[in-house]
This record gives sequence, C-alpha cells and structure tokens, in this order.
Amino acid sequence: MKKWGSVVVAALLSLSLAVAGCANQGQGAADANEILVGVLLPVTGNNAIDGKDMQNAIEMAVKKVNDSGGVLGKKLKIEVADDGCDPQMATTAANKLVSQNVVAVVGGYCSGATLPSSGVFKNANIPMIVPAANSAKLPAQGYDTLFLINGLTPDQAQTAADYMAANQAKKVALIHDNSAYAKDLADFAKAAVEKSGGTVIAYEAINPEEKDFSALVTKLKGLQPDATYFTGYYAAGGLLVKQFKQKAVPGLFLVGDGSFSEDVIKIAGADNAEGLLITATPTAEFIEGAEAFTTEYKQTYNNLAPGPFSALSYNAVNLLADALKRANSTERDAIKKALKETKDFQALGQTISFNAQNTLDTSNFAVLKVTGGKFTLAK
Repeated sequence: MKKWGSVVVAALLSLSLAVAGCANQGQGAADANEILVGVLLPVTGNNAIDGKDMQNAIEMAVKKVNDSGGVLGKKLKIEVADDGCDPQMATTAANKLVSQNVVAVVGGYCSGATLPSSGVFKNANIPMIVPAANSAKLPAQGYDTLFLINGLTPDQAQTAADYMAANQAKKVALIHDNSAYAKDLADFAKAAVEKSGGTVIAYEAINPEEKDFSALVTKLKGLQPDATYFTGYYAAGGLLVKQFKQKAVPGLFLVGDGSFSEDVIKIAGADNAEGLLITATPTAEFIEGAEAFTTEYKQTYNNLAPGPFSALSYNAVNLLADALKRANSTERDAIKKALKETKDFQALGQTISFNAQNTLDTSNFAVLKVTGGKFTLAK
C-alpha cells in the first residue's frame, strides 16, 4: 500500500505541476484571438446593485479597448464570477476563474470576500486588480499578485475623523456589522478619533440582516453623540439613518463607502437622508474630466448614473490593458512585473502609482453629503 500510495502521489504531483506550468502561460481556455480576464463581483445578494454598476463599467472599458484594436493584436474577453460578498462563495468563484485559465482578474467589492479569493489567485499566480475592497488586511497579506487602486481603510477612517474634528464632534459613536471591511474601518476610525482628541462613547456591532435597530438607537440617543459613524453596507445603513432620524438622535450621521449608494437614500427616505455624510471615493459626476464617461454610461445603461465604484472599475480594466501592452505578454509573471512598475498612469479621477505594498501612493477619499436627495461634495 505504501508503494502504491507513493506512485499515486507522484503521479498527482506530476499532473498538478504540468497543469500549473500550462496555467502559468496565462492563455489557454480562451480563443487564440482573445485574452481572457476574470471579473469577480457580487452578482447576487444585498450588494448586487453595486456589483452590477461595476460590471457595467468593466464592460464599457473592455468595449473601448477592443474597439481601439484590442491588446497585443487580441480582444479582451471577460468571464464574470459571482462572489455574493460571501467568503465561501468567493472562494468557489475564484477557483472557477482559475479553472478557466484567466490571465488576470479585475474585481473585489467586499473585503470579506476579497480576502479569501485573493489567496486563491495568489496560489495560482494570477494578478488581481481591486477597484473597491480596501481593508488594510488585504495588502498586509503581502501578495505580489494583489494590486489595490482604491484608498485603504486607514485613509478613509482618517478622512472621517478629520471631518468630525473640524465640525467639533468630540463624542463619537461607532457602529459596524461584523464584516471584515466594516469592523476594520471601525477599528481604524476609533484610533483616528482618539488621536484627534475625540472620545469614542460607543462601539457597537449589529446584525445586518436585522430590520429593527430600535434598542441600539434608543441607547445611543441616551448617550447624546456629537457624531455617529456607521461603517457597514447600505441595506442596514439606510435603515439606521431612517431610525436615527425618527428617534431624533442628535449629532452628525456618517457612513462609510460600503453605504455609498443611491439605495441608502431610497431605504432611508429622502427626508431622513437629508444631511447624511459619506466617506468615499468620489463618483464620476464629481471627477473633473469624467464628463464623457458619465454621458456614455448613461446612454449605454438607460440613463442610469454611474455607481460609486464605476469609475474605479473602468480604471482597473484600462490599467490592465496598459500593463499587458507594457509587458508585451499574457504571461502572468510579466503582467505582475508591469503592474508593479506602474508609474503615473492617468485614469479617471486618479493618477495611479503603486508603493511597496501595491497600494496607492495618495489617498482618494472625500466627504460627500446628501442634499435634496442627491450626493454632493461636503463643504
């Protein structure tokens, strides 16, 4: 039995090495005239709307690249996999893309789903460009395959703390939903608030599937916060905004970029959402030079406005196309090297250069405000 087991192990090892060797060439499952790119997004679940916005922008960018002659004489082709913003689904979806032999991946919305999927792509040596997920735990993994073009969680937390301090909000309540992204942002926000001289008077976790947060809202009303910062996603965020307003809880109400969606206004109601503050990367409508992108997006998608991560998703595809050209290859190590060497790549609303951690040199966060049922830049 030992001898037979050794033969089997050796055979399987040889087979896995052969498959890995073929996979590392980066191109195989696609047509000879195509470059296959994986797209990992929440197609289903509570965050499917933002996932669809991202997919729309990715498809726009791919069409533009292909209409301009493609890359290396080939057309880009995308394969979309649904991570559902769920770690287990994300792992399955990532393995699906690996099996399809994609040369690179664009995507990653929820940090909790992006963390395990990025490990799958690291093991397969597949470069991944992430336009949305921004937990500091992502670059902390040290993966040479992972490139983030959104600002990191500490940058967002500092943006929120600076705004609260500038508006004399000294007593701060923090609420998260126990997701990797939300807890990470809440932890960094706590440190940033305390560093700026403020006091965190409450640090609470909610179940995002709940609909009634009255016990928590009543508790926080009794604490009289100068500001409350919810770091989770818009489904629960909209309900919290609504219930805070109905209970007349004092102080500013801020949400993180996981709640940066028109749906947070719809769920809360326009009147309740009036004055809501959002820490986020600005959408295309606030980006100088993105007018043509916004117009084309609306024309393409039945007058739908670009979502919070549409511009970043569009940028991710264009960055990948640029890296493929500079690499002059679809081989994964060459793509990684080209991405790593990216310097001053001009994109919508950002100039992309990567530091040693493969993250942005400069944060792109701002504070937005709901005014008249619309997002505006906060003063």
